[in-house]
Amino acid sequence: MKLILSRKGFDSAAGGVPSPILPDGRMVALPIPDGNSIIRYRDIAHDGGSLGDLVGQLSRGRVTPDDRAHLDPDLIGAMLPRKPGWRPLFGQAGQAQGHLRNQEVGPGDLFLFFGLFRRVEPHNGAWRWTPDSRPCHVIWGWLQVAKVVPVDEARSGDYEWAAYHPHFQREGDPHNVVYLASRRLRLDGLDEALPGAGVFPHFSPGRRLTAPDAANTSTWRLPAWCYPEDGRTPLTYHANRQRWHRHADHTELTAAARGQEFILDGEEYPEAAPWAGDLIRHR
Repeated sequence: MKLILSRKGFDSAAGGVPSPILPDGRMVALPIPDGNSIIRYRDIAHDGGSLGDLVGQLSRGRVTPDDRAHLDPDLIGAMLPRKPGWRPLFGQAGQAQGHLRNQEVGPGDLFLFFGLFRRVEPHNGAWRWTPDSRPCHVIWGWLQVAKVVPVDEARSGDYEWAAYHPHFQREGDPHNVVYLASRRLRLDGLDEALPGAGVFPHFSPGRRLTAPDAANTSTWRLPAWCYPEDGRTPLTYHANRQRWHRHADHTELTAAARGQEFILDGEEYPEAAPWAGDLIRHR
């Protein structure tokens, strides 16, 4: 199994702000804007209303409810009306997909989606960023791959239910694919019946990547087993050993500011599967 840390959702470049952590601890991963999408923020259900209202308030109108949203990965069935046969999926294209392809990511491999989050609070009938909070990278969802399907092959027949998806609106990219979720999570040593894709509904310190009190959101605190020693291949995009620092009970990593898909080989790091399974089990 390969484990992929996949950067998705609002940040300072895409959307302009973090995704929110609500006062009750719920995390809402905001999909980035996408002018080619047929989905508008006001179409996406959230908390009995529309995600558009939340996006408009937090972005101070830079992103409006009528703007189009790149709902990808699409992991929550209740966010949109669905056609029969829908299942969670994730699309990738271009250079990022080239990296996944070159690393032979495919069936059985596990994406852990992370993004930039910050706490919010109600203020004068709207939402605002909690003044004493700081942004941090947090793992917010997962998808284990059942099948990789080129979008050009998926535009008809068995995948009619996916025609709404933003990657089905792209044209002329031979590397445009979708990753279909497994119906059940299958990891070595995991006996529980867990879904093959989903979101972590609440913030947990165990899924926070940014180190506590770090001055930079890309300073990560990872499990001790992540340290690339004894000839093991580092997390992709992190071959520079100066990025890595070993501590007694954890590993510190200066994460790459660019790049969407960071891949770890589970054969070289057998601790990865039980670690990921434990995160999902305790969601």
